[in-house]
Amino acid sequence: MDVDADVVVIGAGLAGLRCADRLAGAGRHVVLLEREPVVGGRQRTDEVDGFLLDRGFQVLNPAYPAIRRWVDVDDLALRSFGAGLLVRRERGLVELAHPLREPLGLAATLRSGLLTPASLAAVGRWAAPGLAVPRRVVRGPDRPVGVGLDAAGVRGPLREEVLEPFLAGVVAEDSGETSEAFVRLLVRMFALGVPGLPARGIRALPEWLADRARRRSPGVDLRLSSGVVGVRAGREPSVEALDGTTVTARAVVVAVGPEAVAGLVDLPAPRTRGLRTWWFAADEAPTAFDKVVVDGRRRGPMVNAAVVSNAVPSYAPPGSHLVEVTTLLGDGRDPTEDEVRRQAAEVFGVPTAGWCTIRRDDVHDALPAQPAPLRVTSPARVDEGVYVAGDHRDTASIQGALVSGHRVAGAVLDALASA
Repeated sequence: MDVDADVVVIGAGLAGLRCADRLAGAGRHVVLLEREPVVGGRQRTDEVDGFLLDRGFQVLNPAYPAIRRWVDVDDLALRSFGAGLLVRRERGLVELAHPLREPLGLAATLRSGLLTPASLAAVGRWAAPGLAVPRRVVRGPDRPVGVGLDAAGVRGPLREEVLEPFLAGVVAEDSGETSEAFVRLLVRMFALGVPGLPARGIRALPEWLADRARRRSPGVDLRLSSGVVGVRAGREPSVEALDGTTVTARAVVVAVGPEAVAGLVDLPAPRTRGLRTWWFAADEAPTAFDKVVVDGRRRGPMVNAAVVSNAVPSYAPPGSHLVEVTTLLGDGRDPTEDEVRRQAAEVFGVPTAGWCTIRRDDVHDALPAQPAPLRVTSPARVDEGVYVAGDHRDTASIQGALVSGHRVAGAVLDALASA
């Protein structure tokens, strides 16, 4: 039987786009099916009343090795957030600035009251393996990050008011269950790069990847609004589309999100963690800083907030400002807007009654859970002719999604070459 393509890739998120790009670059005919009318998966941006709203608060770290290797960051017009944090303490907002990237903030950092020689030494001991020998961290023993911080003697305000609330927003949990090795690798990335956002929104990243894939020779056949309802394994696997048509190939790559993968292949649904983000329009910015804000007092559901338009002005129309407030979601948590507005008013020290709610994003599957011990790869092939890619198969990050797509494409190319 003649096949319709060498490879069908299901899902035009970051993993699927990177996979399709590598396959096409090797000269393979690729059909890329995406159920949504746009590419990106979780990396989506909508334009609402002149504001750019990502699907939940997201950032892009240019220090990720996969970004440096496969993406031209200059094409994205990346705008960075401030290097450091704002922390709400009992006496008000204090600044923690990166001493090398923002040396003018050093005096304010020292006045914050959050740093002591003992706490800095303890954090240094804990973070050093990830900074110096990341491969050893990946291959070595692992444990929950809370246990690791205890063992390193990290305690006091630096842990309780900075590290723990900040990490809660990064890994989408606040119980310290996440893999210590994974968190150390994330801290390494924050040390090496300053996260930001493209001027056109986080969507610019998948759109850039899709454009490069389509320009390949032969280009990727990208089919939007093309949902898939079934995958059949075999020597010539096939995909049944939502419209009733069937696409046959020599291999199929399932690169959908963790919430959908179990519906297409015989795999258990990955455990995920959720985040809820409110987007507010404000006539006046509640702070002039472009740094992410955490509440060191931990008196409410907020895990982070930011005046996004201070860092990336294109996210708001002239004369307005875009504020995000993000909370954890799931595990019995259902934070309300009243709670969020009250806490934001306390954190920023300004009234929030005049803020206009633009949208609320409930991202139930924001991140795959990453418990200890850390698993950095999963088998690419799950059935005859069928492969799975995604950050839920590697590490829960943009880095993990891109690496997974690249790795699975390599496995497919090897299989096709030996067939």
